[in-house]
Amino acid sequence: MKKHIPVMVGNSYEIDIRTLGTSGEGVGRYEDFTVFVPNALPSERIRATITEVKKTYAKAQLKEILAKSKNRINPICSIYEKCGGCQLQHLDYEAQLMAKRQQVVDAVTRIGKLKDLSVLPTIGADPPWNYRNKVQFPVGIEKGKPIIGCFAQGSHAIVDTHDCHIQKEGNNAIVNVVREIAAKLRTPIYHEDRHTGVLRHVVGRVGKDGALMVVLVTAVRELPREKEWVKLLRAGLPHLVSIHQNIQTYRNNVIMGRETRLLWGRATIIDMLGSLSFHISPRSFFQVNTVQAKQLYDKVLEFAQLTGKETVLDAYCGTGTITLFLAQKARKAYGIEIVRPAVEDAKKNARDNRIKNATFLVGDATVLMPRLYKEGVCPDVIVVDPPRAGCTEAVLKTFAAMHPDRIIYVSCNPASLARDLAILSTLGYHAQKLQPVDMFAQTIHVETVVLLSRERK
Repeated sequence: MKKHIPVMVGNSYEIDIRTLGTSGEGVGRYEDFTVFVPNALPSERIRATITEVKKTYAKAQLKEILAKSKNRINPICSIYEKCGGCQLQHLDYEAQLMAKRQQVVDAVTRIGKLKDLSVLPTIGADPPWNYRNKVQFPVGIEKGKPIIGCFAQGSHAIVDTHDCHIQKEGNNAIVNVVREIAAKLRTPIYHEDRHTGVLRHVVGRVGKDGALMVVLVTAVRELPREKEWVKLLRAGLPHLVSIHQNIQTYRNNVIMGRETRLLWGRATIIDMLGSLSFHISPRSFFQVNTVQAKQLYDKVLEFAQLTGKETVLDAYCGTGTITLFLAQKARKAYGIEIVRPAVEDAKKNARDNRIKNATFLVGDATVLMPRLYKEGVCPDVIVVDPPRAGCTEAVLKTFAAMHPDRIIYVSCNPASLARDLAILSTLGYHAQKLQPVDMFAQTIHVETVVLLSRERK
């Protein structure tokens, strides 16, 4: 029997909003039919016009707030409603933290089917503004002038951004100076549909003591008027220490290409996580919120319960940040990563920080971990910080086969985390504590650190 759909495109309805969706939109029901409404908040009654109808849900545009949430505030950003970079500026920060905890709770109970788990209050940022040490904005053209900024929500229309409130001020300075230079030098701007032009993206990084790196991403190998670019960037950015050109000739949405040229200054900038220093190159992965990353890694250390006698294994180690944190408190630390350049960075970071009890290996964790186990490496603790998709079941079974006392799972996606916790539960590892950490204030995203312990038989 075909389900009755009570709403029609173009019609307006009064809807009670109950929760937030995974993109930060309000989720309500009209006659028991789900409706997603951007910019609406839980506990609000609103009037919205239906813009799209599917079999099981509809999307709508907010037209009027009939009963306002006590947690609704005025966004501080003048382009917030156009820009897709933030989703929660209209929600009081304490309520953001509660919503992110609830996101984790909902995922582990609905997707993971796990009950009675201890989900701790979200660790918030202080302050929850100007925290991003990396910017990567597309470049476009509007009325004959260069524009640089975030994409509008759900589109590739660029919203010209002069003062992003979640970026460090050094990154805002980079964006504004590059926009001025592109106009002054009449650098051809990349056209996505026609695949023509030169300047595609601007990538900026802020390091220790405000040091700046600029990366100009171009669609061609030669940057027109390169020497003038270097001269004007140096004049406009007093804290600049590094200028690169990254060459991305492919017709796709990947921001950076494989080839990078140093145009001036140092090859890397340095940033700190706690007492550890890290060299960061244009394509290096490094946490974009260093203050909150320290909170996250401190929680990993707390959950790992290291006494100095343990062997720990970091299964997706990247450039070695978590591995090196663990190595400071462990007898021996191993980092495994499939991307060879990241492992080379990790080895260099270990040398720079004079950490000698960390070993980094290139390869697939499902292959290397059993080999290490056969060679007598028996980790007391395994730490895993996978991509958004989470771990494959084969990887999780590999963890369990090494019989660690504890697994620390760091996740940026509550849905894949919930699925993987359910699998680990069947393998004898049960979640003891879940700690959400707000790494990305004003957005819907949340990191979670989970302590899992081995079932004793």
